[in-house]
Amino acid sequence: MTQPILSLRNINKSFGPVHVLRGVDFDVYPGEVTALVGDNGAGKSTLIKCIAGIYTAESGDYHFEGNKVQVHGPRDATALGIEIVYQDLALCDNLDIVHNMFLGRENKRGVTLDEAAMELMARKTLDSLSVRTVKSIRQTVSSLSGGQRQTVAIARAVLWNNKVVVLDEPTAALGVSQTEQVLHLVRRLADSGIGVVLISHNLNDVFQVADNIAALYLGQMAAQVRKSDVTTNQVIELITTGKSADITPVGAK
Repeated sequence: MTQPILSLRNINKSFGPVHVLRGVDFDVYPGEVTALVGDNGAGKSTLIKCIAGIYTAESGDYHFEGNKVQVHGPRDATALGIEIVYQDLALCDNLDIVHNMFLGRENKRGVTLDEAAMELMARKTLDSLSVRTVKSIRQTVSSLSGGQRQTVAIARAVLWNNKVVVLDEPTAALGVSQTEQVLHLVRRLADSGIGVVLISHNLNDVFQVADNIAALYLGQMAAQVRKSDVTTNQVIELITTGKSADITPVGAK
């Protein structure tokens, strides 16, 4: 296995008397999908917000591309090349696809927007992900389906040459065909060399696209394992009890 592009060690985070993360280790590998699973309240959102710099861990080490780094805010995470696609997608319904992809980072020519350059970059990004479901990149987001919206949010994350992309429940509330489209896109992201973190409650989705699976249980990392080394029932045991027989942690081989 290659070295992890993102590695967290012994991460601890509390809110008052509530210890949400307790000694969490977590690795993300380039060119792979790492599924982060766990029951409600297991600490998934808190861990992701620590990665994103929204929360600062009380203790623990944060390594990126083999170097120990300090992440004190979202700008630090963005500067490293980490992008989070949250479940609400943060898209503007009244803007078209191009303007959503460049929202807050618009290209300018003098005092005006460089529409041609932005459109070219947006089209190249969608083409690189083999996106064929969007008829026009000048469609407003309000006219898009749920799967198409998710595609735009993911493409926006890829546009800025990010090295790690975190997807928070990307298939939630999607139909069967739209779910398949998004999962194929997730796989293509990893195949392009990006380290992808997939947060999901749907183990069918996890086993379809993930390379390894990290299971949180009550704020602790129960195990991070290769998908090929576990069954669905074993992952369910990790999620519900924090342990399972015959588990081989990632990196133990």
